This record gives sequence, structure tokens and C-alpha cells, in this order.
Amino acid sequence: MPVTIAQVRKMALALPVTAEVIAWESEFTWRVNNKIFVMGAPDSPSVSLKCTKDDQAELVAMDPETYKVAAYVGRFGWVQVTLARVAAPELRELITESWRQIAPKRLVKAFDAAS
Repeated sequence: MPVTIAQVRKMALALPVTAEVIAWESEFTWRVNNKIFVMGAPDSPSVSLKCTKDDQAELVAMDPETYKVAAYVGRFGWVQVTLARVAAPELRELITESWRQIAPKRLVKAFDAAS
């Protein structure tokens, strides 16, 4: 069953200090401290999220039909994920890791301590 943008929203907003902001007229962005860690349009078949460059290379090599280097921001490690091809638990993990890269260290530390 494909992941929906509503599920992406729920996963992103479950993370501490996350806000949803509409950008570029119709794109949802989920942010921590006003820094984007996930973005996607309501009618888009994919979302983009922040990864390390190593994780980006690994994901794209592992499954290039599901994971692609994101347009414009791919050089910074961003990955485009095809929602119909990814399992919800895997996407939740990727979203959480994206949040970890963007969130302040003290917030990540508090999140880890609470988990």
C-alpha cells in the first residue's frame, strides 16, 4: 500500500519542534527551527528529504526506482523518495534521520533520551 502525503505529514509532525509551512505556493515543507527536513506537494508521487551524502549514494544504488538524487538540492545529500515504492516504517526512519540532521544537537539528545 503506497504511503500518502497525509502519512508523511503525520510522521513529520510527530517529531519534536516540527512545523508545517507551505512554500513555493503549493509545496508542504516540514521544518525544525525553520529549517526544512522534508518537503513534498499534495499531488506529487514523491517527497524529498535530507540524508548524508553516503546514505544518499547507498539508497540510490540500492533501489534507483524508489530513491533518486533530488533536483536542485541533491548536491547537499537530499533524496527524492517515490511514495508508492517505500514502506511506511522505512520512510518513518528516513524522516526521523532527516530531522536528526537538521535539528539542534540538544534537541536530538533530548529526543534520544526520551526514546
